[in-house]
Amino acid sequence: MSAKDLYEKDYYKILGVSKDADAAAIKKAYRKLAKDLHPDKNAGDKKIEDKFKAVSEAYDVVSDPKRRAEYDEARRYGASGPMGGARRGPGGGFPGGQNVNVEDLFGGGQNMGDLGDIFGGLFGGGRQRGPRKGSDLETSVTISFENSIQGVTLPLRLSTGNISARIPAGVKNDQRIRLKGKGQAGEPGASAGDLFINVTVAPHPVFGRDGDNLTVVVPVRFDEAVNGADIKVPVLDGPAVTIRIPAGTKTGAKFRARGKGVTRPDKSGDLIVSVDIAVPKALSNAAQKALDEFTAATSDFDPREELMRKTGNMSDKGVSDA
Repeated sequence: MSAKDLYEKDYYKILGVSKDADAAAIKKAYRKLAKDLHPDKNAGDKKIEDKFKAVSEAYDVVSDPKRRAEYDEARRYGASGPMGGARRGPGGGFPGGQNVNVEDLFGGGQNMGDLGDIFGGLFGGGRQRGPRKGSDLETSVTISFENSIQGVTLPLRLSTGNISARIPAGVKNDQRIRLKGKGQAGEPGASAGDLFINVTVAPHPVFGRDGDNLTVVVPVRFDEAVNGADIKVPVLDGPAVTIRIPAGTKTGAKFRARGKGVTRPDKSGDLIVSVDIAVPKALSNAAQKALDEFTAATSDFDPREELMRKTGNMSDKGVSDA
């Protein structure tokens, strides 16, 4: 960035935010613009590419608290006039015919040194400036649920060129991955910037996730829940496993298949199996007869008795009609 940018570029306007916008609002605005202007969506459009670079440059400054403070301070100095922002009057002076000395305006001496530090931090000047690190870049990707668990290497097309980026195993939805040194190249002798990848994980039709554990809901038959059974359950990667559900298992009961969740170098998560008792949509004549016999044989069993007792809604013959 050159000193000329101080007067000709309004980074807040480029990002579409107010000058007092907080970090969250700035980040939100940048992500939307970066997504809309990304080269992957606008291949070959030079104007869009330039806008993308301008947005990245603006975010690079105002997202950094120190650089933003320097930028704001520098613009305040520039707006006062003697640094190039004020209109000059007749004779080369400022309005009113006054000739202003910059050192007098800012107090001279140490104050001018401080001003030099402000401009040096932004525009490459200053007394102790070294090679500037490259700018950071940001992009967004959507990956499958399986890839989020197992990890994946993706080809990415950036403004700096094409790269391969490794998304680590176990990445979560909305997680932000930092790839050091994969941003824009720095000045000679300085390191490159970093690449930040915002990851969206597509949902899976069967499995869910709770930390490093995977979750799955498995339907069971009524007789399996009553008598207990060994049932097979699917896992995300590999053959199905068998778990034992005890007699009297209720809907919502949870069981654990150890080590079948997210794999980590030090420890793996588990697969949490929730049981859902399935009810047939239609019964054959034989099944209906058997059910009627079962109902008659268990007529003294009232699963709601305890519930009604606790709420005081019991009567001698059961609950009253509504």
